[in-house]
Amino acid sequence: MTEATIDKDLRSVQQARDLAVAAREAMRSFQFASQQQVDRICEAMVAAAMREAGRLGQMAHDETGFGYPAHKKLKNEFAAQGVWDDIKDVPTCGVLRRDEKNKVVEIGWPVGVLCALTPSTNPTSTAIYKILIAIKARDAIVVVPHPTAVKSTSAAVRVMAEAAEAAGLPKGMISCMTEISLAGTNELMHHYAINMILATGGPGMVKAAHSTGKPALGVGPGNGPCYVDRTAHVVRAAQMIVESKSFDCSTICATEQTVIADRPIAARLKEEMQARGAQFLSREEADRLAKVMFRPNGMMNAEFVGRTPQALGKAVGIDVDPGSRILVVPLDGIGPKHPLSREKLTTVLGWMEADGWRAGCELAIELLKFGGDGHSLTIHSRDEEAIMAFAIEKPAFRMMVNTWGSLGGVGFTTGIRPSLTLAPGGIGGASVSDNITVEHVLNVKRVAYHLNNPPAEARAHAGIVDGSPTDASEAAPAPSDSQVIEQVVQRILAELRK
Repeated sequence: MTEATIDKDLRSVQQARDLAVAAREAMRSFQFASQQQVDRICEAMVAAAMREAGRLGQMAHDETGFGYPAHKKLKNEFAAQGVWDDIKDVPTCGVLRRDEKNKVVEIGWPVGVLCALTPSTNPTSTAIYKILIAIKARDAIVVVPHPTAVKSTSAAVRVMAEAAEAAGLPKGMISCMTEISLAGTNELMHHYAINMILATGGPGMVKAAHSTGKPALGVGPGNGPCYVDRTAHVVRAAQMIVESKSFDCSTICATEQTVIADRPIAARLKEEMQARGAQFLSREEADRLAKVMFRPNGMMNAEFVGRTPQALGKAVGIDVDPGSRILVVPLDGIGPKHPLSREKLTTVLGWMEADGWRAGCELAIELLKFGGDGHSLTIHSRDEEAIMAFAIEKPAFRMMVNTWGSLGGVGFTTGIRPSLTLAPGGIGGASVSDNITVEHVLNVKRVAYHLNNPPAEARAHAGIVDGSPTDASEAAPAPSDSQVIEQVVQRILAELRK
């Protein structure tokens, strides 16, 4: 029997097993690497990703049809240099920190082998970023591409792996499945050699990752509202909303999904958005679009994801101006009867109006609860009371103020940690509410020295009397100073690397 005659599922399952085992063996040979070795390898990967960012962005666009090649290039650069600038000074090897007061020494330790599920919307940038945070933590990683983005994702993985291996990383630490099937993906997620799953993609895939019984860090849908208050700088808000929503055809999950315009400035905001490329559709045109953009179960039809306004107009028979950058649709309500109030990973933006920030607040909560719990929201305002009310009351863990939703949420235009996996917390079905980065894939050992004696009553019950070895007068010595500890650790690590 030749490989060509073997069932696709069997090939996929076997590849999953082979890559997982090889990754574990490679990781074990690298787990005592020095910080200098790790950082040198990461820097080599970043340089390679930056060189190839344009080619990989073009590949991602050509393979999936989503977004714009230039925007995908920018996302690749952000996933490489932007993420690296944030994590390069984070210690991950040997002694990380020493708490003098509490006599605790913290030592870095890899999680193990990561299974990294990647989406079709950001196929190359997500792979670059996940590989970078994995290797920084000395984890091995097996990347699983979306079935519609295998060529571009595997090309990105190859760029990272070749650069890393040339810089000294063991072969097998970075790998990518190319035989993609549901059976193979399930085999990898459940494989004994996999220690953690990083799940970025659709709700079905994320749910499957969380159901494996292994630690999993997943994303959630991002039906993010954008409230524009009467105190906002309207021209600036209009510019940012159009630019953010049109960026890579709205394929970042933190992108604005529905504008809630404060009634006193709604007319002007509309005019300013129109002047910058927003085409407002009639209700009849919006209904025509809604009927084909979403399936009966509420899921978005893939052929409408990440498309230009012109492509969307052609698909449904709507005249779209060649200069239009986004399509804006009126919403009369929120919920299943109003499909366009859902998350729209394409250049379609909802439009609602509210009188005052309290009314806008209520609409924002409704939108988040309808498929965006825990994710993101954007507000344009100069009223600190309105801003803080939104921050405190809304069920969203990322709130971007007077900036882009898309690039603000991932940490490009804001001080949020740079990441392409945005977790929505417990209310969104995730274990954390952070932008996932290196600390989430790094385990920490804590070496704790004797600090306090138990209460006298407990000591008496245990038969401990004053003057015994646990008495404060003969307590265990404190740890040596930081320099001595570091010398000891480095000597031990040097021995382990032999």
